[in-house]
Formats: sequence, structure tokens, C-alpha cells
Amino acid sequence: MRLPHDPAPRGKDVVVIGAPYDGGTSYRPGARFGPQQIRCESGLIHGVGIDRGPGVFDLIEVVDAGDINLTPFNQHIAITTAQEHLSALLADNSAFLMLGGDHSLTLSALRAVHGRHGPVAVLHLDAHSDTNPAMIGGEFHHGTPFRHAIDEGLVQADAMVQLGIRGHNPKPDSLDYARGHGVRVVTADEFAELGVRGAADLIRERLGDRPVYVSVDIDVFDPAFAPGTGTPAPGGPTSREVLALLRTVGELNPVGFDVMEVSPLYDHAGITSVLATEVGAELLYQYARAHHPKNTEEEE
Repeated sequence: MRLPHDPAPRGKDVVVIGAPYDGGTSYRPGARFGPQQIRCESGLIHGVGIDRGPGVFDLIEVVDAGDINLTPFNQHIAITTAQEHLSALLADNSAFLMLGGDHSLTLSALRAVHGRHGPVAVLHLDAHSDTNPAMIGGEFHHGTPFRHAIDEGLVQADAMVQLGIRGHNPKPDSLDYARGHGVRVVTADEFAELGVRGAADLIRERLGDRPVYVSVDIDVFDPAFAPGTGTPAPGGPTSREVLALLRTVGELNPVGFDVMEVSPLYDHAGITSVLATEVGAELLYQYARAHHPKNTEEEE
């Protein structure tokens, strides 16, 4: 996004931070290279959006703090290191946009956000619920972050919406766990029936004005639009549908974001990373819309 690099930011609206780690993947690796490739493609994001006034970077102050230095050899250390780094960012700045990296590090993000805001509401866009128990001897992996977050009291489960869920799950009780704790699970088929506006209304009613963490697993998109990911799931929504839904995030109270599970090794022509860049840019604009509404209303 041609952002200024600032490894020790202070007083910024949003800090973009890379989390190059894929030690929690269960199938196809490579998400550790996601942040690098997303940045490479992000040069497309500059100037003025065709349906917007000034660019988002004229509305809020955003910098890129580089990547968190994460060990690939010890998952507990990686999760703790990421949490400490993100907590330090939130001590001096308003919010962060984390680029992944596998979804296990969303637990680090939620722990950091909880330290500042307490239990938060969650909008989670994904093909998978990520509320699995431990499996194959692994307590923490990219299929567990939201189960741990609920168990640790980091999130308000009854103010959590998971959207895009579909496909196969190695642990059938994961959705029972989510629903049993009050999570509103919107399958990909239900999203298609609701439409963008219907889904947005459901999300707004459920989350209200609580502080909201927004987590986007790139596999929420149908693999036709995002093939470069570790666990693709056919039958998902289009890029247009998901981006249209993200354009309603400014109606909420977002306090943090991530875009996870981009694996360039399985991408074609960079389309997944280009899409991830667009998702990140949209989230930044929606942060500006939510927290600086006067500026954005004048330009829309």
C-alpha cells in the first residue's frame, strides 16, 4: 500500500503488521510467506477509490511496522511472542491490521485486544469455524483459535458471528461447541440466501456497538477467487459478495483486524494476494468510516 515503514510507531490510527508463521497449519503450508506477497501486490492500492473521495490514507494515519520475528520451531513461543508484540503496539496506537500467517495467531491478537478492550465481539469470515479441540496431539493450531478465545473469556461468544462456514470438518462437534456457546454461525448457503444486506443487518443486530475484532480467513472466498490458501473449500461466496459485506463494517465499532491464511505457494498470478490486499484496504477504510465518520460522510 506504499505505506511509510515505522518499526516503533506511536500515536497512529492503524498499524499494519506482518505475522509470517505457518506452524499451526494442518494441510498445505506456506502462509508464512503471505505477508511478504501481500505487500508485494499492495502497490496496486493507492490514490482514490473509484467510488470514494480522498484515499483512506488521507483520512487516517497508517504505517507498516514490518513483521513480527516469530520462531518457526515452537508454537507456544510464537503465539506468546506475537501477543506481546501486538500488545505493545496497542499500548501506543489505536488498532492494528495483522497480515498472516496462519489463523492460530488470531489467538495472539485476541489476547492483545482483550488487554485493551476487555472481551470483544467478533466478526469472523471463514470457511471453517476454527473451534476445534486439540487434534493429532496439537493443542494449538489454525483450527482452534476461537475455541481457546471463548474458553479464555477473550470474546463475547453471544456477540460473535462466523460467516461463510462450509465444507468438511475433522471434528464434527466444533460447530456444536460454537453454537452451544451462543455463536451465530452463518453457513455459505445461508449467506447466499440472506444476501449482503440481510447478512449485514444480522451482524449489526448481533454485535451492536460493542468493540469488534474482524478476522478474515482468505479461504472464506471460493477457491476460484482465492486458490492460494492452505485449506480451500469449494462452494464459497464470490469476491464481490464478501467485499460488499466488508463495506458495512464501518457501521460497527471495529478495534482490530486480521487477514490470514494467504499461501502464495498455491496461488495463480497472485490473485489471492491481490484479493487480500483489497480486503485489507477495505478494512482500513471502514475503520476510518467508523471512527472518523464526519470525514468519510463528506466524501461518499
